Amino acid sequence: MKILFTGGGTGGHVNPALAIAETVKKHDPECEIAFVGTPTGIENKLVGKAGYKIHHINIQGLQRKLTLKNIKTLYLTVTSVSKVKKFLKEEKPDAVVGTGGYVCYPLVKAASKLKIPTAVHESNAIPGVAIKMLAPYVDVIFTDFEKTKEYIKKQYRHKIVHVGNPYFENGEKYDYQSARKKLGIGGKFKYSMLVYGGSLGAANINSNVVKWAEKYLKAYGNIKLTHATGTKDYEKTKNAYTEAGLGNDPSVEVLEYIYDMPCRMAAADVIVCRAGAMTLSELALTAKPAVLVPYPYAAENHQYKNAKVLSDSGAAILIADSELDEEKIENAVNKILYTENAAKDMAKSIKKFAMPKANEDIYKKLIELIKK
Repeated sequence: MKILFTGGGTGGHVNPALAIAETVKKHDPECEIAFVGTPTGIENKLVGKAGYKIHHINIQGLQRKLTLKNIKTLYLTVTSVSKVKKFLKEEKPDAVVGTGGYVCYPLVKAASKLKIPTAVHESNAIPGVAIKMLAPYVDVIFTDFEKTKEYIKKQYRHKIVHVGNPYFENGEKYDYQSARKKLGIGGKFKYSMLVYGGSLGAANINSNVVKWAEKYLKAYGNIKLTHATGTKDYEKTKNAYTEAGLGNDPSVEVLEYIYDMPCRMAAADVIVCRAGAMTLSELALTAKPAVLVPYPYAAENHQYKNAKVLSDSGAAILIADSELDEEKIENAVNKILYTENAAKDMAKSIKKFAMPKANEDIYKKLIELIKK
């Protein structure tokens, strides 16, 4: 069996594909898996790290404003479908799976035209342009949110299978204590705080967490802070910690990207992060108290809407990006760590959003498609 995966641009598109691939490999170690992405996207780093082969398509995304660059984008989108058909005829996959991002459109559409079984997975409540455009062609549309069906045309809704988000399950399993031991968190560090803003980073979260750390972290003395800055802000944030007098402080660990997220999340007592769908699913599965700072420029403000659902149910603390500062971070940390039963109640509430069978449900449906 051979399956091609495609999706890129951000970790939010690539990681679901990697998680599905991991599940396929668990069931069928002999299955041949490869990825298709752009030459410059983060998929190259993540897919390579996972040990899979990656092919490239010359394509780019549409700008959300009128620009000459979109003319080239439309040209590449149209011409790439015919070029990809030749590639697919050579590769002869049994199925093609897209997980969002403009790179998945030509591959999935071409596969459909060649009668190769196709599926897409949409992690966000509001589907992206590529997923909407592919709805007429694909065999199955996997979704994380039930709400997503409202944004798919009625004549294609019969293809939707609500499964939740795929997640990484391979490798060593961690509970709270084993994760802390693995990461060397102990001694005076009673609590662990994890901060991340996605694969590319979140400048506003990065700068305000540094301000919070400079003002409050030493006063606590019992919090171990792990801060993943993303690729864009790593050097800037690292220098900011140095200027704040925390450059060599053992209570602070600054990383560009987290490759051992299951372990890091398992060890955390509080997490500060964006509100992308993959992130929310991981928080739900691990039942972690979180401070959500939604990305303010997401399409139709979907991160804020998703985070609001959790906040309204008592499953997380929501802070708008425009309102984020060190004081609000301090109040949220205090509430979670030092208010009686707060962390326990939040963990219980967010656990209700978990869909632990997502991987298996997706795998079973893919095998069903291939057998047909």
